[in-house]
Amino acid sequence: MQDLLTSGLVVDVALLIVAAEAVLLVLMRRGRRPGPGALLINLASGACLMLALRAVLAGAPGFWLAAALAGAGLAHVADLWLRLRSAAR
Repeated sequence: MQDLLTSGLVVDVALLIVAAEAVLLVLMRRGRRPGPGALLINLASGACLMLALRAVLAGAPGFWLAAALAGAGLAHVADLWLRLRSAAR
């Protein structure tokens, strides 16, 4: 069990589940609010955080961790911008 957690395989499985969730949400939400773009940006933020965890577990160079965290931050800012813009309407 310890090897499963430290190898990063559990993160890979979680990322596959997030990808499947994204596909299902886009297919189910056509024409409704929030739009698929908003849902995908929200999922991208979480996926980037999982990639950061995967980088740490795999012992990847620090720039991969920084890139994943930067991606999560950018997706989070985009998500907040979309939410605030729609709330202002």
